[in-house]
Amino acid sequence: MSKGTPAARRVRVRALAKINLDLRVLAKRPDGYHELRTIFQTISLADTLDIAFTPGRKTAIKIDDPLGIPGNLAVQAAEAALEAMGATGRVEMRLAKRIPMGAGLGGGSSDAAAVLLALPPLAGRSVEMPRLYRAAAALGSDVPFFLLGGTAVGIGRGAEVFPLPDRGPQTGLVVAPGVPVSTAEAYRLLSPRLTSESQQNKIVTFQSLWWNGGVGEAARNDFEVVVFQQVPRLARLKKRLLEAGASLALMTGSGSALYGLFRTGAEASRARLALEGENAWRFSLVSRARYRSMWWRALKEHIDQRTWPPQSRYAR
Repeated sequence: MSKGTPAARRVRVRALAKINLDLRVLAKRPDGYHELRTIFQTISLADTLDIAFTPGRKTAIKIDDPLGIPGNLAVQAAEAALEAMGATGRVEMRLAKRIPMGAGLGGGSSDAAAVLLALPPLAGRSVEMPRLYRAAAALGSDVPFFLLGGTAVGIGRGAEVFPLPDRGPQTGLVVAPGVPVSTAEAYRLLSPRLTSESQQNKIVTFQSLWWNGGVGEAARNDFEVVVFQQVPRLARLKKRLLEAGASLALMTGSGSALYGLFRTGAEASRARLALEGENAWRFSLVSRARYRSMWWRALKEHIDQRTWPPQSRYAR
């Protein structure tokens, strides 16, 4: 390093996946999106991001992505974070993907949120949550949730996120068969089934379910009815999860991943054996408190206090 060249600040963070504990699709909105009611939940399955920031007069963003993901959201998030901070410099990232892509597990959205949370502490800038939220919402409907973590309700197109009480520890199994599912096609097929009467019924049942503690036989994902018709294999996988002892089995997002929740880790392990030959991972639910602690530990070299969002110790 030449004299006067600032040193890079570095961090390694985990970008967690999500599942939808419930998902109701309502009417199409004037902006072209559909009105949603959903319950998000962070789980322990995660990508890993190594991020380095070097201050400089010019901006350069580079990502080492072995999969070569087109239009990588992590790069877009770095651009958005620098703009929000009014900062310039070199951002270098290395992405290790473990969350299956295009499966409804929110991997790309979580990667983007991880960059938004990590870059300000590295760059020595303070960015308040409203500004981070606006940047996140511009990147994608699921991104704002990953600024929060834990259990949360999503409304609107899913970007309006409000925290719910965290659930207790629970183990699950996620199965990603790698079957392509088009979200746009799923919405197109579902739209004719949406009526004003069913919308009101969905809102009432959704509220009643979660007022009574949520997650059970009444939990549902509206996309299943059309996606399972298009891809019967997914319906069979859901049945296998239930037969393996899952207390709840649902598709997440618009698919194609499914998950099952189990009463014990031993049950989840037995289910994994029963699904031998499938791409399946055990996971645990990650509470909001655990989510924030994970971030504070990762950024401990660059922050002074446990505030949210994490604030840089270098900020002037």
